[in-house]
Amino acid sequence: MTIRQTLRTDGPVLLPGDQGYDDHRKPLNPALDPRPAAVVRAAGTADVRRAVLAARRHALPFAVQATGHGTHVAHDDALLLRTGAMASVLVDPDRRVARVGPGARWGDVLAAAAPFGLAALSGSSPDVGVVGYTLGGGLGWLARSYGLAAESVLRAQVVTAGGELTTASADRNPDLFWALRGGGGSFGVVTALEFRLYPVARVYAGAVTFGRERAAETMAFYRQWIERVPDALSTALLLTRDGSLAIKALYAGDPERGRALLAPLWKVAGPVAADTMRVVDYAQAAMGGTFARTFDQVRTLDDDLVAALVAEPDATVEIRHWGGRIARDDGAAAHRDAPLSIILDTIPSPRTTQALSRCGRGSSFLNFLYDPSRTASAFTARNWAALRRIKATYDQENIFGAGLAVPPAATSASA
Repeated sequence: MTIRQTLRTDGPVLLPGDQGYDDHRKPLNPALDPRPAAVVRAAGTADVRRAVLAARRHALPFAVQATGHGTHVAHDDALLLRTGAMASVLVDPDRRVARVGPGARWGDVLAAAAPFGLAALSGSSPDVGVVGYTLGGGLGWLARSYGLAAESVLRAQVVTAGGELTTASADRNPDLFWALRGGGGSFGVVTALEFRLYPVARVYAGAVTFGRERAAETMAFYRQWIERVPDALSTALLLTRDGSLAIKALYAGDPERGRALLAPLWKVAGPVAADTMRVVDYAQAAMGGTFARTFDQVRTLDDDLVAALVAEPDATVEIRHWGGRIARDDGAAAHRDAPLSIILDTIPSPRTTQALSRCGRGSSFLNFLYDPSRTASAFTARNWAALRRIKATYDQENIFGAGLAVPPAATSASA
């Protein structure tokens, strides 16, 4: 029986040579040119189950793609499941809960929640898919106040490696529930996700841009300044390729208070070249992000690292403050005790590499990781071991092994 005959899905099945195959086989990354054996555009949960079972029957690698943001390897000869058509968004304002399908984007959730004065723990772009972002941890601009997006998940509907539909929550399959909230897509295909919303309607947000002359002094001041700011204030320092220093900030509170908190930092940075700080609906606070070609976490910015980052040639550098609620939660995702992350959009100079090797953690964050060989670096050793044990329980054959995957722990049967 051919794969098309096996699938019998409600949504279209596209094979090489079919009209539409080339339109749906590629992720956003233009460097990738995958050639999957089949592309399934799922119309519903039944199609997801059929796709998983078909991949098993035909011994095909299996991969899932909603928006294509999180795809970093070419899924050649795989069964590629596209979930973009399953993009439902339902908001329950009384419970402050949203329920979404696997193809939903953050812009859809923000638009649905905003009329009720509610906000989701979204990322830097409204076009990013909700489920992939959340399973990868989800570091947003409200994370210091409310934690990573993964921590706000209440329930997930999941198709397992055996093609069964199950529920993961605090009281049903709690081990799977823990793993899904930050462990990535290695444990099943999420076909519905429920998560908390928060009473944030308006925020004081934007960026103030300065010359780069006082960048080193600003970074040195920043490392002490962040110790005194409230959780409602999230900030990042940005050294841009055009030679400027930008301070991005979002404050979920009174704008005058927010401006007073930021004023000492701005003063150290020097004369203002541009100021886009304003009060906006949270859904309209487009904070943007930096492509994380290089990522690490540090406990502090020592003088040598500051000097190296300021001197970094032809790179955008982003230094972001973590802490707050992020550090107080204890889910699967991330190294929680590091207060700062450093991102470069290119490979760093030898000087910066040496400085990071001395004071960096060598850690990563799943949403910002592009190298599958470094997946373990996104977790603590304890959580990595726990994730591998849970993977062995739910997917010993590693059906969901594409991309940034957690490998199953060896069992007595497989050792």
